[in-house]
Amino acid sequence: MSITAKCSATVLTYFLTIICLATSGWVSAQETLRVLSWDGYADSEVVSAFQQRFDVAIELTLVTSDDDLWQKINGGNYDVFAVNTAELQRYIDQGLSRPISMTNIPNHARQLPRFQNLQAIPGLVRGNDTYAVPYTYSEMGLIYNRKLINTPPQSMSAMWDPAYRDRVLAFNASNHNFSIVGLLRGVSNPFRMTDPELKQAARELAKLRRNVLTFYATAEEATRLFVKYDIALIFGNYGTQQLKALREAGADIGYVIPREGALAWLDCWAITQNSRNPELAEKWINYTLEKSVSERLTQQHGLANTITAPENDNTQNQPIIWLEPILDPLARKTLWDRIISGEAPEAF
Repeated sequence: MSITAKCSATVLTYFLTIICLATSGWVSAQETLRVLSWDGYADSEVVSAFQQRFDVAIELTLVTSDDDLWQKINGGNYDVFAVNTAELQRYIDQGLSRPISMTNIPNHARQLPRFQNLQAIPGLVRGNDTYAVPYTYSEMGLIYNRKLINTPPQSMSAMWDPAYRDRVLAFNASNHNFSIVGLLRGVSNPFRMTDPELKQAARELAKLRRNVLTFYATAEEATRLFVKYDIALIFGNYGTQQLKALREAGADIGYVIPREGALAWLDCWAITQNSRNPELAEKWINYTLEKSVSERLTQQHGLANTITAPENDNTQNQPIIWLEPILDPLARKTLWDRIISGEAPEAF
């Protein structure tokens, strides 16, 4: 046999051996963790470091809305996903998520006191099972203009103060606005308001319209309006992200959690029921709770993290109310459409 023929036979034998090993399971492909997340929660640096440490690959898919998240979980294959506590409930109800073994999340012990007792946060625990671990959050407090307001406001009711006519920015959303009025009126549960409570809240929101310059939709829009007009108060729907954007634009602002408490969203990591490797998913969750990884949320993306309190922060001991599922979102939306269309308070 010629040297060329021998070399060809050797190469062929090598490749056949590799194929046989692979099909026999002796050579395994690199493990892949399929992560479904919001923008900024798992940026390229965070993903790269995890891949190198655990010698795995990550398939990262971003979502743009709660509806988008729901569709992707129902129609795709993922291992771990980021979801807020209110939305989490339907994933548990439909058997789309699985309990997390907290013994595999030792970094939970490093989280701030308000995140230590998972039982105290509505929606995370069912029976003896924990379904999600907190990752990032935001209180929706009250932002005020230091140039126009000398004494920090103590209540969200300041938005109704006649002194601030046409100087208030409120958020264009039915769910939060009704819940705010529910808090102000002391209803038993601002997320499960009765029809009479909703109608009374609609009257109050129609009165608020007199003070509102406009109902904003994005943090960028609110920043632009604040800079252009003499805005006194903003309902801070986007929390710390919004504060960061305003301060970077040169705004002289303060931020308070009102005495009646502030609504707050809490995004958590959860594991899908059909996860191919829940143990690897738990390693991801634990990794994101490392101090350097969580702090990157704040430093790079303006998001609050659950490990370190913001600098000069005086809100950690203030009352916050984690979002819960709304009893009748359609009823709120119907009333809200009437409010922003200009109907008078007496119409409700």
